[in-house]
Amino acid sequence: MTNSPWQWAEKGIHSQSLGITYQIGAVLLTGCMGGKNAGALSQIAYVMLGLFWLPVFAQGGGIDYLYEPSFGYLLGFIPGAWLCGWLAFRQRPKIEWFAFSSLGGLLVIHICGLGYLLSLFLLKSENSPVASMGNLRDLIYHYSISPFLGQLIIVCVISVLAFLLRKLLFY
Repeated sequence: MTNSPWQWAEKGIHSQSLGITYQIGAVLLTGCMGGKNAGALSQIAYVMLGLFWLPVFAQGGGIDYLYEPSFGYLLGFIPGAWLCGWLAFRQRPKIEWFAFSSLGGLLVIHICGLGYLLSLFLLKSENSPVASMGNLRDLIYHYSISPFLGQLIIVCVISVLAFLLRKLLFY
């Protein structure tokens, strides 16, 4: 994302991060393009690869990632991609429908992530790797509220991209 256009004359054009990864976009695009089964299976493969073989997650990977507060969101990729794919193929391709299906998938991801955060927070002990987690309100802000606006922008981009690709590929 760039700085505001009215600042370009004074400060030039500078890019700034949305504060999100593009994992969400990949999940939603997979659902919109491949449907519910392809979306869910691709995310199962992604989570398995990250847990057992490759450091593909935003902060690496490995089985210890189960104790990361963000892991619930990664688990939410599976039902989120499934719902997005199921909804995307319920009607003929329309940008509005892709936006609706992507938003539904995004909400499922956040619900799963918040549930996992809550369970980690409630089950943490003094010796666990999550003992140093902050308070629950800060975690919810950091993992759900703060990135949500950027993720809504990703939903819009994915909706247009899925529409164009599905028209280009004739399905």
